[in-house]
Amino acid sequence: MKILLIHSDYLRYEVKESTPVAEEIEEEMKKGEMEECLSVFTAVEERDEGKTEDVIQKGVKEIDDTADKLGVEKVMIYPYAHLSSDLSNPDTAVEVLKGLEEDLKEKYDVHRSPFGWYKAFELSCKGHPLSELSKEIVGEGEEEEEEIVSKALKAEETVESTWGIMDPDGEFFELSIDGGNVEGYDFAGNEDLKEFARYEAGEKKKGGEGASHVDLMRKHELVDYEEGSDPGNLRFYPKGRMIKSLLEDYVSEMTRKYGAMEIESPIMYDIDHPALKKHLNRFPARQYRMETPDKNVFLRFAACFGQFMMARDMTLSYRNMPVRLYELTRYSFRVEQRGELTGLRRLRAFTMPDSHALCKDLPQAKEEMMKRMNLAISVVNNIGIKVPEDLEFVVRATKDYFEENREQIEKLVKNYGKPALIELWDEQHSYFIMKYEFNFIDPLGRASALVTDQMDVEQGERYDITYIDEDGEEQNPYILHLSPSGAIERVMFTLLEQAAMKEDEGEKPSFPFWLSPVQVRFVPISDDQLGYVEDLSEKFDGFRVDIDDTDRTVGKKIRNAEKDWVPYIVVIGPDEVESGKLSVRIRERGEQKEMTVEELRDLLWEKQGNMPVRDLPLPKHLSKRAVFVG
Repeated sequence: MKILLIHSDYLRYEVKESTPVAEEIEEEMKKGEMEECLSVFTAVEERDEGKTEDVIQKGVKEIDDTADKLGVEKVMIYPYAHLSSDLSNPDTAVEVLKGLEEDLKEKYDVHRSPFGWYKAFELSCKGHPLSELSKEIVGEGEEEEEEIVSKALKAEETVESTWGIMDPDGEFFELSIDGGNVEGYDFAGNEDLKEFARYEAGEKKKGGEGASHVDLMRKHELVDYEEGSDPGNLRFYPKGRMIKSLLEDYVSEMTRKYGAMEIESPIMYDIDHPALKKHLNRFPARQYRMETPDKNVFLRFAACFGQFMMARDMTLSYRNMPVRLYELTRYSFRVEQRGELTGLRRLRAFTMPDSHALCKDLPQAKEEMMKRMNLAISVVNNIGIKVPEDLEFVVRATKDYFEENREQIEKLVKNYGKPALIELWDEQHSYFIMKYEFNFIDPLGRASALVTDQMDVEQGERYDITYIDEDGEEQNPYILHLSPSGAIERVMFTLLEQAAMKEDEGEKPSFPFWLSPVQVRFVPISDDQLGYVEDLSEKFDGFRVDIDDTDRTVGKKIRNAEKDWVPYIVVIGPDEVESGKLSVRIRERGEQKEMTVEELRDLLWEKQGNMPVRDLPLPKHLSKRAVFVG
């Protein structure tokens, strides 16, 4: 059975004419209307024959899951043969449709449109990211193309955890969490930490309705959905690509300075390779799989595979340790559930900076993890996300590891600088026994991990990565898995959500200066100043400057620059041409200031600091620019 689920403002229909297979209906079924509902277009297929009970049960679950996420209370079941070219016999179709109706009535207000009739209908779709979903239901006994879910992911969903808070002084407070109630710690002044604990240990909020960054990423022509691809694969417009490139450049530069050797590896790997197959089942993520002419392969979901296969072939001594490797994976792939895909926050194809450190023993791994944490703090701070103010810190570990290495965790929390959430697992469920994360809490109360580093105790042996120790013996290393910023797309999500939060608080939203697509806009009062402005703009080499040469009024030009979040707006009229001084509007402070060219350049370099530079991503003249988002 195939179903198409549409979150609808309304669906109304009217029966026009019967077909040869039309079911007999009463008068009240000839017309129907439902508002604020989930419309379920349904095609029952030949393979569903003889399996109706299982098809109904699975169909009800899919419809119920979707309705629950959307918060709807009404369901319209609408037979729609056009969803399939392999339809069942009419009796099976009616049996399934009636079964769906009866089972769903226990929870929802349900209306079923009649089977086998030509009908006129009107539909209004709400148009948000979850408003259109398609599902395929396969009855028991059919060879089903199952979703590939690793054993680690299944274990992660069932693992038992104890939750607590550790303050920077190392004191541990065990939490009692029941639904929305979190007790055991005084969260005064740490409300986001309480929200984080509620989100992680309670019922996680799903979906993307209300995510402010989705509107902003389109409004500013940065990123958009791509209907021609798989969901969760996005298109980046020139300004979005520039911001993404700058972030990639900066994170990569900082990771190399830390001492990591940058490599490049394939994006796909052999499913049947012994080490890789075992790794798949120890990594808590869903995978893309495909066939090549020679192999069954999966698309990588991190840089682990390439770096580990490379490390396996290296000749290593304890004198080399720690060995630091790095790759910026463009792209990593994870088959996130469709209902959880949200703009830049959660994707199926994303860019992950991934650095592994091979350490000779646990003491060295602990020492290295602290160095890497300091790297991450520096990276995130310089991007424009403040640590510890803007993010929440969590350490996750097995209870045994926590008890035996509590001093290390106390040092990590103290280094972060504010109370941290602690999750203690009853047992190890993946290849790591401990990890930490920096999490951003969005206005909807959802947590999104940015930085993470993991203590891996399995993959060295699994990949046969060895080094020679001080006694001449072969040993497997401890391996640390660090993303010093988190996925680049998620960094962009965080920056946009923070900008939206500033706007809600009455402040002016903005990009960090070094990431602003346009850093200075020159606004000539009339065409008479255009030549002067052209020459003037050449004196700002190294910065992204443009010229508003449109026929708008000066007021509209300034308002347009404000909408574009341009940090410095320079208005040039006859007085400025004559004096050589610049009238500079500083958007951040909402003030107008007279400056010389040298003074403005000095101010811009101060704002830019040592961050990477890229050229203007669009034509310099606004009159020459195309519109990407209408």
